Amino acid sequence: MGIISIFIFTSISPIVFGLDNKILKKDEILDNLAFFYYEYYNSSKLDHYNENFQKNNQENIDLEEKTNSIKTSKNGISLTPINPPWPMFCHDTKHTGRSPYSTSHIDGLEKWRFRCNIVEGGPIIGDDDIIYFGDTHWNVYAIYPDGTLKWKYKTNGQITSTPALAADRTLYVSSWDDRLYAFNSSTGAKKWAFDSGDSIVSSPAIADDGTIYFGTMWGLGDGGKIYAVNPDGTEKWQYKTNYHITSDPAIGDDGTIYIGSGDDYLYAMNPNGTLKWRYKTGHYIKGSPSISEDGTVYIGSFDSYLYALYLNNGTMKWKYGAGTETNPSIDSDGTIYIGSVDKLHAIYPNGTKKWIFNVGSSDEHITQSCPAISADGTIYVGTKKEGGAGGNIIAINHDGKEKWRKKICQDWIRSSPCIGENGTVYIGSQYTIASGYIHAFGPVESNSPPEKPTITGEMNGNVREDYEYKINVVDPDNNPISFYIEWGDGTNSDWVPERASGEDCYYKHSWLIKGTYTIRVKARDTLGEESDWAYLKVNMPRTRTTSYQWLECLLKDFPLLERLQNIYFSRTIFNLQFL
Repeated sequence: MGIISIFIFTSISPIVFGLDNKILKKDEILDNLAFFYYEYYNSSKLDHYNENFQKNNQENIDLEEKTNSIKTSKNGISLTPINPPWPMFCHDTKHTGRSPYSTSHIDGLEKWRFRCNIVEGGPIIGDDDIIYFGDTHWNVYAIYPDGTLKWKYKTNGQITSTPALAADRTLYVSSWDDRLYAFNSSTGAKKWAFDSGDSIVSSPAIADDGTIYFGTMWGLGDGGKIYAVNPDGTEKWQYKTNYHITSDPAIGDDGTIYIGSGDDYLYAMNPNGTLKWRYKTGHYIKGSPSISEDGTVYIGSFDSYLYALYLNNGTMKWKYGAGTETNPSIDSDGTIYIGSVDKLHAIYPNGTKKWIFNVGSSDEHITQSCPAISADGTIYVGTKKEGGAGGNIIAINHDGKEKWRKKICQDWIRSSPCIGENGTVYIGSQYTIASGYIHAFGPVESNSPPEKPTITGEMNGNVREDYEYKINVVDPDNNPISFYIEWGDGTNSDWVPERASGEDCYYKHSWLIKGTYTIRVKARDTLGEESDWAYLKVNMPRTRTTSYQWLECLLKDFPLLERLQNIYFSRTIFNLQFL
C-alpha cells in the first residue's frame, strides 16, 4: 500500500522548494522517497513529508544572512589535527563502526534526550565532545555534552544522512535540497554549499587530502552520481551510475572509494574519478560497504546476501545469507556484525556463522541502524516494531547475549548509534510521525529531583468535552522525565512515556459530571527522583445537552456508582504532537 500511495501522489503539480525559489517537481522528490524508504514506507509518512515540504517553504527565512553575520577569525579555522571520538558515519572511512572506548559501565540509563524533529541519520562527536546531527525538519544541530543546544542551522531540505567532521574542524552535511554544506563547526556559520542538482541522502566521507565523496539520488534519470568535491566547495569530478545512490562511501588505504548503487553494483573508484572495478549483486544496494584489515570489502544487498569481495579486483571471496541495508561493522578480531530483518548476525571473517541474535518478536526489525561496537565488545543497534509499536536501542554482548534494551520511541529507529570518549552512547529516534530526539545513555555524576511542573489549560468548560492541558517541567540535570496526572475525578494517567526536560507536553481529558476538580501532576526523572505536586483547579459547570440530567440525579444519590462511572467512561487522550 505504501508504494501505491507514492505513485498516486506523483501526479501532483510542482511545488517551490527552498530559499532560492528553485522549482523541484514533487514526482522527483516522491520517487526519491519511494526508493529511500522502500518496503518500510507508508502513506502516513508520505503525507507528513509532503506537508512538511510545503510548510517549510512558506515559513523559511533567509538564514544564510543570519549565520554569515557570526564573526570568525581572519585566518579561519585552526588546522591542528584532531582526534574526535566518532567523526563520521560508522566512525571511520573504512566504516568499521568500532570505537576505541569502553562502555562496560553503561547500564541502559538514559541521562538526557534532546527534542528535535525526526533523526534518521546518525549523530557524530567532535574532539570537544560536541554532538552534531541533522533532522527531517531541515535543521543541522550542534549540542553540548549535557544535551543543551550550541547552535543550529536550517537548510532547504530534510537531512537523513550522517555529518562528517574534517581535520580542520569543517563540518560537512548533505541534504535533500541537493546541496553538500560546509560549516564552521564551532560557530555554525556556513562556509559554502555545493549544488549537485539532485537530492543527497549519502553521508559524506573525507579522504586524507580533504576531498569529500558522496552519492546522489536518481532525480528521474539525471542523478545517481558519485561526486568528489574539493575542500573549497568546487567540483573535482563526478561519475554517473544507473540508479539512486543512498550508500555512504568508504575509502581504502590507497584512496580507492567504494560505494553501492541502486543499479545493483558496488563501485570501486580511483581517486582521479575513473572506474577501478564494479561488482554486480542480485538486487539494490542501499547500504554502505566496510573494509577489513585483511583486504576485504563487505557489502549487503537486497538480494538477501552479504558479499565479501577482494579489494584489488572485486572478485567474490564468499557470500552469506544476510543481505541488508545496514553497514557490516567489523570488530577488532575481524568478526562482522550486520543487521538483517529481525536478527543481528555475527559472522567469522571466513564467511561462516558465529552466532545469531534475535532482536525480539518477528515484527521487530533492524532497518537502517548500523551496529556500533565498543572497546569492550558490546554491540549497539536500533530497531523498529511494525504498526507503530515503537523502537528499542539494544545492547548485545560479544557472545550474542542481550545486555540491556530500552524502548525510546513510539515509531522507529533508523539512526545509527555512536560512542563518546566517556562511553556515552548516542542515538537518534523517530518518536512520532512528526517528532524525534537525540538520546544519551551514560554515567550520571549527581542528581537532583525535577522542579515542580507547570499546568496550563481551560479552567472553565463543559462536561463531556475534551480539553487540552500543557504540562512542562525542568529537570536540573536535564534528565528525561515522566508525568503522573490525576484528573480529580478518580482517574489518572499512570506514568506516561518519558519526555525531554523543558519540553511542552499536551494531554487531553473530559469530565462527565458537573463540578469543580483539581488536576494534580508530579514528575519523575530517570533515576526515580520525584518532584512536588502541582495543582490546577478547573470548573465544569455546564453540560452540552440536557438528555443526561436524569443520570446525573441518579449518580448523585449513589456516590459509588458515580465513582465507578467516572473510572469506566472518562477518556484520557494523549496527544503526542509538540510545539
